[in-house]
Amino acid sequence: MTNMRIIAPLVALAAPLLLYGGALVSQYGFGLHPCEMCYWQRWPHQAAIVLAALALILRGNDRAMRALTLLAALAIAISGAIGVFHAGVEYGFWEGLTTCSTAATGPISLDDIMAAPIIRCDVPQWTLGGISLAGFNAIFSFAAAALVLTLLRRRRTSAA
Repeated sequence: MTNMRIIAPLVALAAPLLLYGGALVSQYGFGLHPCEMCYWQRWPHQAAIVLAALALILRGNDRAMRALTLLAALAIAISGAIGVFHAGVEYGFWEGLTTCSTAATGPISLDDIMAAPIIRCDVPQWTLGGISLAGFNAIFSFAAAALVLTLLRRRRTSAA
């Protein structure tokens, strides 16, 4: 097996690890608490990490590795699509959540509610050049998914 065969699943693993890791650093290192839609963008990255890791574990089975890598690329693209939706809400292009939401599970007391930071989905906590974190997630997720798909296609059509 050549090293070229595992580049696509490696990219499919590295990209969501970096994007999800960046979200965690933003949250715990810089105090940028996520809103509900921020959490939505994390779920597909978590799925992509698992799928790409499985692809690497099953690298002896080319068909399974390709299928899992393709699914990981799809999950990364889904996070990008959610990022586009979230950025659109932030820019006022369309309406987002119209009800209150919380990441807590189980019974919630009034003290829990009062202690939780209020994070609106329609107000970006940080921007760079007018692009919010949701916008950057969309850009980087779509780019990563496109790269993985290109690598998968290139490997299939190249002479072996």
